[in-house]
Formats: sequence, C-alpha cells, structure tokens
Amino acid sequence: MDTLANGLTTLVNNEMRNKRECIIRPASKLLGRVLRIMQLNGYIGEFEFVDDGRSGKFKVQLLGRINKCGAVRPRYSVGIGEFEEWEKKILPSREVGTMVISTPKGILSHREAREKHLGGKLLAFVY
Repeated sequence: MDTLANGLTTLVNNEMRNKRECIIRPASKLLGRVLRIMQLNGYIGEFEFVDDGRSGKFKVQLLGRINKCGAVRPRYSVGIGEFEEWEKKILPSREVGTMVISTPKGILSHREAREKHLGGKLLAFVY
C-alpha cells in the first residue's frame, strides 16, 4: 500500500470534481511533507492532521490549481545535473510544475534542491 500515491490520487480526483476540501487517509509523515511542498508552491491551501485513533488523516483545502499530480514509482535517483532531463520527462513544460525530491537535507522541491546543489530520490510531481 503506497500512502503517497493514494493521497495524491485523492487530491486529483477531488480537484476534478471541483471540491473545496478533501480528506486523505491514511496519513503519513512523508505525505505531510509532500503536502507542505505543494502548499509552499501554491497548489493547495491549508491542511491539518486529524488524529482519529488509527493512522490519522489529513484535511486539505483545495484551491483548484492542480491539473495533475502523482507519485513516481520506482523512486529514481536524481543527480544534481539531471534535474532538467527529468523535468522534460515528467513536467509539461519549462517553469510549469514542481517535482518533489527526497534529499539528505529533507524533502524539497526540485528548484530548492538545485539551489542547494543536492541530489536525491524523485518522489512525486505536481502541475
């Protein structure tokens, strides 16, 4: 069970139905950090963790700005010089969308990772 892929699919499905908010369950730390990157880049509004006594869930406000997002499986390694190559493969065009990278310094967008000269594993994309 891939909680990241399930959560991102839930976001896309609720965006397509023009919902204002959605509930993602089960929650995970990885999913929370990816949601934080999406929030910082303006794709979603506020989100909160709700503890339901089991694994928890996220309540997310949608802004209607997500066209597509998803997890990248398998998690490919991306070096510092390979970001542009992966942008061409995954994102629709230059400067549109964000890739989420797991680096030794934490989970970052590909632009932040490029600024800090860090490589890592490709987790997800959103545009």
